[in-house]
Amino acid sequence: MSISSSELQALVGQLIDPNTGKSFASARALKTATVADGQATISIELAYPARSQHAAIAAQIEAAVLAAGVAKASVSVVSKIVPHTVQANVKLLPGVRNIIAVASGKGGVGKSTTSANLALALAQEGARVGLLDADIYGPSQPEMLGLAGQSPQSPDNKTMTPLVAHGIQVNSIGFLIDPEQPMVWRGPMATQALRQLLNETAWDDLDYLVIDMPPGTGDIQLTLAQSVPVTGAVIVTTPQDIALLDARKGLKMFEKVGIPILGIVENMSIHICSNCGHAEHIFGQGGGAQMCGDYGVPFLGSLPLDIKIREQADSGTPTVVAAPDSAVAQSYRSIARQVAIAIAEKQRDLRHKFPSIVVQNT
Repeated sequence: MSISSSELQALVGQLIDPNTGKSFASARALKTATVADGQATISIELAYPARSQHAAIAAQIEAAVLAAGVAKASVSVVSKIVPHTVQANVKLLPGVRNIIAVASGKGGVGKSTTSANLALALAQEGARVGLLDADIYGPSQPEMLGLAGQSPQSPDNKTMTPLVAHGIQVNSIGFLIDPEQPMVWRGPMATQALRQLLNETAWDDLDYLVIDMPPGTGDIQLTLAQSVPVTGAVIVTTPQDIALLDARKGLKMFEKVGIPILGIVENMSIHICSNCGHAEHIFGQGGGAQMCGDYGVPFLGSLPLDIKIREQADSGTPTVVAAPDSAVAQSYRSIARQVAIAIAEKQRDLRHKFPSIVVQNT
């Protein structure tokens, strides 16, 4: 029994990507599928980073092809990240394909920890990732990523070279100030400092730039949402009613400026006692999922209230790096893949392909 190349294309095209729930054909992930001398050659190009999933997807396709009667099969699975649309009339950022804003309506819900682990998880899945600590009044990423006391260099005296931690590029106002010095700045001054950090950092060919946003929905957050080319936003909340009230305000802010919500992460959803194993919903239960249902946005997942997450972040090695095989790290990677998939399903931004036109007198 043998099949033709067209039959092979139809067979592979209808197989379902386990991460997206869509067929490889409908997602335009099937690039080639040919048969010659009894051997099938297939190449799949995913629009999201999923290095940990490549082998399983290749095995899934190979099994289906061999079951169809092909003697041998060679399956290649790669990921290619492209830019996707941002707000209208906002200039794209050089060296950055997509920007993910991680926000919360209030402080203390674990937004910075989630931002760091999300960035690191995307990098573990094979993406080129940067992290901008935009929390001017309380920068925590230098400590969280083991970079405290270091400063970015400026070879050309115009731009800063981001520092690198655990494979991701990082910049923060925390690198440029005394950690014990309070930022007694009014909104416009803080916003200008943040714009300089964003635009004067020499980001190097990033698939994703994760921005750890300041908590709240004030002037700084609104100005950033209107001027930064954001591909999508992730809202971090706890199940607590008070936190959800503020998270809803954050979601509404992004909606007003035309930034799509990629999903909601429920942090500190459950605590499991390390001594007896008793599970308790300290901050309530199901609040994040309920909010997703109310607004029709994806629920990306829940994360536990776990002492190890805090200890690992405080030590400068967040969970995704410190314990990559743990259940919590797997949850972070699952959330990261869902965020990347949500971005991949957006319309592509083709502005970077058009040349800049400069008119000058000669």
